[in-house]
This record gives sequence, C-alpha cells and structure tokens, in this order.
Amino acid sequence: MSEQSNPPSRGKKFLGIHFECCNVYRRVYINKDGNAYEGRCPKCYRPVKVLIGPDGTASRFFNAR
Repeated sequence: MSEQSNPPSRGKKFLGIHFECCNVYRRVYINKDGNAYEGRCPKCYRPVKVLIGPDGTASRFFNAR
C-alpha cells in the first residue's frame, strides 16, 4: 500500500469577508496584479480591498464595516 500525499490546492486564492453593512458573507479573490484581495458586497456593492504586505497575517476571514 503506497502512502498518499495531499496535492497542493489548485483553486484561486480568496479571503472570507463578512460584510456587516448587509450582514452577508462572500469570498473576495486576489486581483490580477497579486497585490490585494478585492471584491464587493453582493447586496449594496460596497467595495472592499485588502492589501497584501510582507508582514501579513495567516487569517483568512475578516469583517468589513
């Protein structure tokens, strides 16, 4: 019996955002330049942008106010 390894994730990078303005959750994806995660609230279209920096965080879920 061979040992199986977990293949690397192939999906697009995202953050989970809870938009407090409309009390909804949505994934926001990394932009084409690879320097930020960008998206909009699915109800009111309020934009959100989370910059990617050298001293970033391992957190994947955030609240947008």
